[in-house]
Amino acid sequence: MGRVRTKTVKKSSRQVIERYYSRMTLDFHTNKKILEEVALIPSKRLRNKIAGFSTHLMKRIQKGPVRGISLKLQEEERERRMDFVPEVSAIKTDSIEVDKETLEMIAALGMAELPGVVQVDPVPVQQVPYGRGAGAPGGRSLPPHRATEVELQSWEEYAQKRSRNPPVKSSRGTALE
Repeated sequence: MGRVRTKTVKKSSRQVIERYYSRMTLDFHTNKKILEEVALIPSKRLRNKIAGFSTHLMKRIQKGPVRGISLKLQEEERERRMDFVPEVSAIKTDSIEVDKETLEMIAALGMAELPGVVQVDPVPVQQVPYGRGAGAPGGRSLPPHRATEVELQSWEEYAQKRSRNPPVKSSRGTALE
């Protein structure tokens, strides 16, 4: 069962991992033996706590970088990532496609002669329905007092169909559809 980890346990675990990372494993018992060899820990209980937290941190390090622990391997990898320069820029500014309204705004700002700005006709985009009553599957239509004209017509058609075909009563007295 997990216990509260003190500042001493956390600090010593981090120091041991930074110095002896190559020897530490994901196994508690192995880490406990390594701690016996490399550190002078006054009590068995404290050694076990440090070994347990060290094992926990090793598992976290496997998933990604851990705050408070700087390993040379991780630092080298971070530097490699920072020094990487892609051949093709992710932000291409050769041509920027804008609609007529945006082009007018750019001209109003006095930047009409920007290189690479091209006017494109806007393409109509179908709106995706969301929320309740937006025509999504499983939704229900609005009542007549809150419906638009088109919805109102379909509501009236629905009401006419219902009046032509009255619901059939079952033997229990409930309506069957």
